[in-house]
Amino acid sequence: MTLGAWTELIASGLITGGIYALVALGLNLQYGLMRILNIAHGEFLMLGAYLTWMMQASFGVSPLLMIPLSFLALMALGLVIHRLCFRRLTETSPNLDIFEARGLMVAFGLMFLVQNLVSWAWGGELRGYDYMTSPVAFGDAQFAANKLLVFVLALVFSGGLIVLLRQTLLGKGVRALMQSPTGAQLVGINTRVLHPLMFGIGLGLSGVAGALLSMAYTISPSMGEPYTVTALIVITLGGFGSMGGALAGGLLLGVVEAIGMHFTNPSLKALLSYGVFIGVLLLRPEGLFARKGRKA
Repeated sequence: MTLGAWTELIASGLITGGIYALVALGLNLQYGLMRILNIAHGEFLMLGAYLTWMMQASFGVSPLLMIPLSFLALMALGLVIHRLCFRRLTETSPNLDIFEARGLMVAFGLMFLVQNLVSWAWGGELRGYDYMTSPVAFGDAQFAANKLLVFVLALVFSGGLIVLLRQTLLGKGVRALMQSPTGAQLVGINTRVLHPLMFGIGLGLSGVAGALLSMAYTISPSMGEPYTVTALIVITLGGFGSMGGALAGGLLLGVVEAIGMHFTNPSLKALLSYGVFIGVLLLRPEGLFARKGRKA
C-alpha cells in the first residue's frame, strides 16, 4: 500500500471513530453519573438524523444550522424523559441494583417506541441528501468534504464536553458525583438539578451525532441500535465514567475496524468490534485508558 492509501485508510477510521466517541460520551455521561444504561441512546441519534434530514429536504435548512438545533431539541426531550421516567424510578427503587434493572427495562421500551414512531412517520426506506460531497485532496489522499467536516465537528463537541467536565464548577460537581455520590450530596451538590441536566446533555450529544451522520450517510429507522452497541464497546475500551477514555476508545475502535476490514472483509466489522470488546474485558476490564481514582 502507498502512503496515500494508508493515510486514507487511517483517516477513514478516525472519521468513523469520531462519531463513535461522540455517541459514547453521551451514554457514558448517563451511566457514569446516574447508572442509567440507556440502550435507547442510538434511537435518539437516529431521531436527530431524521430531524436534520426533514428540515433540509422539506425546508432547505442547512445541516450546519440543524446541529445546535438538534442538540437543543434532544436535550429538551431528555429533560422531559428523565422527569417522566427516571426520576420516578429513583424515588421508587429501594436500591441501586433495582434502579439499574428497572432503568434498563424503561430504556428497552423507549428504544422500540422511538423506532416505531419514526417508522410510522417516515417509513422504513433509506433517506439522505447531498451535502458537501466534493473531494478534498491532501497530497496523494482524497477525502469527501462532508466527512472531514463530520470528523472536525465531532471532535469539537467531544472536546467541549471534556473541557466542561474538567474546567468548570458544573463539571467538578459531575465528577464528584461520579467518584462518590454520597460524599458529593453531603457537601451540597443537588442531584435533582444535575441528573436531569446531564441526562439531557447526553441526549443532546446523540442528536448532534445524528445530525452529523445525516450529512455523509443514508439514514433509516434501524440505524440507532448498532451505534448503541458500539458505544458500549467504546465505553468498555475507555473505562466506565472516563470521558477522555471514551474519546480515545472511539478513535481507536474506528481505526481498528477500518484496518481490519481492509485486510479481511467488510462483513467482518462486527466480529472485529466484538473481538476487541471481549479481549479488553478479559485482559483489562477497567478499560485501556482508565486511571485509578480518576473518571473524567
